[in-house]
Amino acid sequence: MQNYRFCCFAFVILMLLFAGQRIGAQSDIRLNSLGFLPDMPKKTTIAAACSAFEVKNAADDKTVFSGIALGPRHQDDVKQDVWIVDFSAVKEKGVFYLDIPGVGRSIEFPISTHVYDKAYYTVMRGFYLWRCGTAVEGVHNGVCYSHAPCHSEDAWQDYIGNPDTRRDGTGGWHDAGDFGKYTVNAGVTMGVLFLAWEHFGETLKKIPLDLPDTAPNWPDFLKELKWETDWLLKMQYPDGSGRVSHKLTRLNFSDFIMPEKDTEKRYFTEWGSAATADFAAIMAMAARHFKPYDAGYAETCLNAAVNSYDFLKENPENKRPDLRAFSTGSYATYDADDRLWAAAELWQTTQQARYLKDFEEKAVLERRTIDIDWDWGNVRNLGMFTYILSKQEGRNPELVEKIRLDLIAAADTIVQQAQTDVYARPMGGRYYWGCNGTVARQTVLLHIADLIAPNPVYRQTTHDAIGHLFGRNYYGRSYITGLGYRPPMHPHDRRSGADGIEAPWPGYLVGGGLSATNWNDIQDDYRTNEIAINWQAALVYALAGFI
Repeated sequence: MQNYRFCCFAFVILMLLFAGQRIGAQSDIRLNSLGFLPDMPKKTTIAAACSAFEVKNAADDKTVFSGIALGPRHQDDVKQDVWIVDFSAVKEKGVFYLDIPGVGRSIEFPISTHVYDKAYYTVMRGFYLWRCGTAVEGVHNGVCYSHAPCHSEDAWQDYIGNPDTRRDGTGGWHDAGDFGKYTVNAGVTMGVLFLAWEHFGETLKKIPLDLPDTAPNWPDFLKELKWETDWLLKMQYPDGSGRVSHKLTRLNFSDFIMPEKDTEKRYFTEWGSAATADFAAIMAMAARHFKPYDAGYAETCLNAAVNSYDFLKENPENKRPDLRAFSTGSYATYDADDRLWAAAELWQTTQQARYLKDFEEKAVLERRTIDIDWDWGNVRNLGMFTYILSKQEGRNPELVEKIRLDLIAAADTIVQQAQTDVYARPMGGRYYWGCNGTVARQTVLLHIADLIAPNPVYRQTTHDAIGHLFGRNYYGRSYITGLGYRPPMHPHDRRSGADGIEAPWPGYLVGGGLSATNWNDIQDDYRTNEIAINWQAALVYALAGFI
């Protein structure tokens, strides 16, 4: 009996050790947990010493490829020695896993032309689930997420000179993990989403997102963008001046409550010149993309854009709004890049020479026309992209060539950064609040460079950037809620923290660490684990190129 008990005990210990090895192995084998496209490179980073590896078919455990891991490679910011395995030669479709002697077995992953389809659907529907002023509902992995109509009292005008009066400011998207709505951040968000439509619209228009029919006969992608545009039109001052409120929020952030429970008074803030310029740019883009579906609405958007642009021409100073009463998000920024972007979009939409002249006069003064690192605080790239991709006549050939060369140089730098990073992170060791959003946004620049100067490495680097976000990273985890391997469970998101559901609202990219090793999947750590519409838009763009 004692021998029997000893054998049983030993068996249990061995099984626990095996289970621990499997869990440890999975965390040491850091790969794109969504899978791989057949024609794309397939690389994985191993955070443990190894030599040989095999790729095995999950259906029958047969080896389909074997190779030698390259390494060790050391990287200072992650303080690691790692090995790289490359199985790009595997192009057959199916479900596979890596078997690495001395390390273990990876998670299973597909190789398929559809590996990003569900992710795109879920990430893009995240905008619908961010809708303000209405009830929303969606099901993900069998779990229903919903909230009741919210913020129906938006918003009061005390801070724009009309105390104790309210006008309609309902609609739009909640900006991030809070329930505020911010014009400047809507700028880069809508700019990137409209670029996704310009570049991938033929595919996107065919993909249903299961949205309420708030814009009958519109493609679902544009239907969602119209929801935000409807709200932005309400941010323009009602006096006809063309000024645009910088944001619409309460005076301070709410507790972690559902949006319908947030009944504190919310206000239009004073106008700002950056917000007004971003508004003009967005409305100019909306006018040309919405015109095939509603010419009257498109004209409304264009008239609003022209009105705001003309106001800015008459008021050239940088005007920061007075936000002293508010402790919500600032998004205060200098307006030169915003004005440049507005000029580019109005020229592209109207073909009027005055906008081209304004853009080119601003652009030729720039020492560098393309920025590798860009976001809401610097939208210059958006104007440059529109100009360099335009098919209209009249552009300055010397400026076109300068932008082309700067664009290629920036793309080549991003490629170099990704190729030298052990996790293919295309950021050159820079970490800051929301840097995962920039990782995704690099794909915009890479794709446009590929349109201007086709090079397979640009598309491959884009694919690697997506892979980094979905698990080929220091943590061996997905950074997107509800998708991939061990996704974030505690994002800084008031809905996820207040709804009583164990799993967070799905499809949202969290910001990432302020250093290579300090991301925390903790609700209170807003600096590393918040979600935001500008980061989300970049991920939509990245995925849209591969569905």
